Amino acid sequence: METSAQTLLFAAELVEENGAHILVVQDMRTGTVQTTPVPKAMVDKLPVFLTALAAKLNPVTQRRRR
Repeated sequence: METSAQTLLFAAELVEENGAHILVVQDMRTGTVQTTPVPKAMVDKLPVFLTALAAKLNPVTQRRRR
């Protein structure tokens, strides 16, 4: 029986502090943390970005035309 183990490489959080949005990314291998401000307009579009990324990485098999 084959088993697989998951290893967390990066952890990301998008936090709001006093109306400002900040992306916090932690590299779990090195323990380093990077932060960057994110404009509200980009935060509002995040669901669209994630959907587009998922579609790009996992394209649906197109049906053949007959």
